Amino acid sequence: MPSNDIAIHDVREDVRRALQEDVGGGDITAALIDTDRQAEATVISREHAVLCGRPWFEQAFLLLDQSVRIAWRAQDGDSVEPNQILCVVYGPARVLLTGERTALNFLQTLSGTATAARRYVEALGDSGVELLDTRKTIPGLRQAQKYAVRCAGGRNHRMGLYDGVLIKENHIAAAGSIGRAVDQARHHAPRDIPVEVEVEDLQQLHEALAAGADIVLLDNMEPDLLRQAVAINNGRSRLEASGGITLDNIRAVADTGVDYISIGAITKHVRAVDLSMRIVI
Repeated sequence: MPSNDIAIHDVREDVRRALQEDVGGGDITAALIDTDRQAEATVISREHAVLCGRPWFEQAFLLLDQSVRIAWRAQDGDSVEPNQILCVVYGPARVLLTGERTALNFLQTLSGTATAARRYVEALGDSGVELLDTRKTIPGLRQAQKYAVRCAGGRNHRMGLYDGVLIKENHIAAAGSIGRAVDQARHHAPRDIPVEVEVEDLQQLHEALAAGADIVLLDNMEPDLLRQAVAINNGRSRLEASGGITLDNIRAVADTGVDYISIGAITKHVRAVDLSMRIVI
């Protein structure tokens, strides 16, 4: 996945916050190293994974010193093997030592997100169903994690509350009915933004379809009920299944005929990929 798939100023803002959190007023341990000492560092994968996070890794060093050079041996979205060299970093020893943890935190976390998402994409196989992420992301890292999902072959759901309408149980209760909620959404939201309604049973599905919802989210429905929902819909709206879906049952859900499957766990339950950075001074 090319780095131009993201805005570099967003990456820099993420990294600036992380460096401020870690470095603060200065790295008092790295100050033990001579300022003119140069070093080389090698980043190695310790497990099978999907690489993701190169732009964030790079900025963790470049924001400290523009002279740092990084030679990559793998691209974002690539599958990597245990003991594979991912990149070699060259620059002032102090800078490499100071930026190491921030750089690895981004690379490990985003690779973990991409690795999890890739497993679900592969489990979908040739079903034709698209994997979607959700807003259940690490606070402050939504753009980064959604980039990781794209690198893995998934697709982004709405980025936030500003670029998509998703009418849920509490919205319906506040509006008075699904029909009223959809009408209000049509009135207030920009015309090019799709209106999606979350339903919990087939009666609510009928109401959402009658109201003209563009997308209907079928929440926590078993495959048999999903198949009934697909038949009732008959192509009128796009259908998204979500809730209770795992690697073990995702293909069965896909085979019901829904258009999308959204999984919060790919960004919420993240296990960082095991990477190491060896510095030679």
